[in-house]
Amino acid sequence: MGFVRDMGIDLGTASVLVYVQGKGVVLREPSVVAMDKSTGRLLQVGSAARKMLGRTPGNIVALRPLRDGVISDYDMTERMLRAFIHQAAPVRLFRPRVVICVPSGISEVEERAVIDAGIHAGARRVYLIEEPVAAAIGAGLDIDRPEGHLVVDIGGGTTDIAVISLSGVVESVSIKIAGDAFDDAIVKYVRRKHNLLIGTRTAEEIKIALGCVFPRAEEESMEVTGHDPLIGLPRAVTVSSTETIEAFEEPAQRIVDAIHEVLERTPPELVADISTGGIVMTGGGSLIWGFDKLIESHTGIETRVAEDAISCVAYGTGKSLAHLSSMQDGTRNLSRRKQMNL
Repeated sequence: MGFVRDMGIDLGTASVLVYVQGKGVVLREPSVVAMDKSTGRLLQVGSAARKMLGRTPGNIVALRPLRDGVISDYDMTERMLRAFIHQAAPVRLFRPRVVICVPSGISEVEERAVIDAGIHAGARRVYLIEEPVAAAIGAGLDIDRPEGHLVVDIGGGTTDIAVISLSGVVESVSIKIAGDAFDDAIVKYVRRKHNLLIGTRTAEEIKIALGCVFPRAEEESMEVTGHDPLIGLPRAVTVSSTETIEAFEEPAQRIVDAIHEVLERTPPELVADISTGGIVMTGGGSLIWGFDKLIESHTGIETRVAEDAISCVAYGTGKSLAHLSSMQDGTRNLSRRKQMNL
């Protein structure tokens, strides 16, 4: 039998990463569940369920229970979490304490929903940590010092932008423009420009393979097959990296505008720190080619993508586990406890 190991969970709109104390990140799965509508039975979770998206017969539905960074289907989120916690630690004597990441703009009602889902999924106690704080810790920033750091975490459902100092969030904004919005932008662009219908999975493949928000030194392209609504048959077209710049223009600009908004509200001393230390990007969306260059060109501040950007939030959540024993009773959101000595 295994003894209890506390867990950190990056509960994302697109994927879930689970960090087990002493082991590191042990699970990375898409935030997707498949269920039988007629019986309500959970059939698959994670990558197995993701393969069913858009391909299921009438009685089976594959869905994502989180939308825009928050729970949209409480029951399915709880069942998905239960399955992932069991996968991460299949044999244990006691229920683990769990730290779960949440967007910085989350409401108290949404916080309560996450905590309740975690408890009902098998956690002994649930703590929350805001995504940009976890991302900063995971990226190796020393956030305990009285210096300002600007983190831009582009996930699947939300982009969280925060100025962090003394282990707390000084200024932040969370916008519902992130990886999913870039997928949707490609779907709309291909339909408008090529009169071709493609699914979000194909759009995601385009985004990963050649998506960019800043001109590449050499143009790249790929062939894409979709459904032609005029003839009702499959048709293939070639999509170029330059076209993705056009497709991504609106969502990319909204993220840049949000960064400007946070900087405008930040105290001058912290802005000076950020100008010296630069902007750090994390999350899967930060890997879209040229995003760091785009932000740097608009702000004049050196911008870099963190190492292993996709896992930064999970690693930061995991590192915060070491401080749970010193937490005051009743504390729920770690990010709002200013001195964590991380």
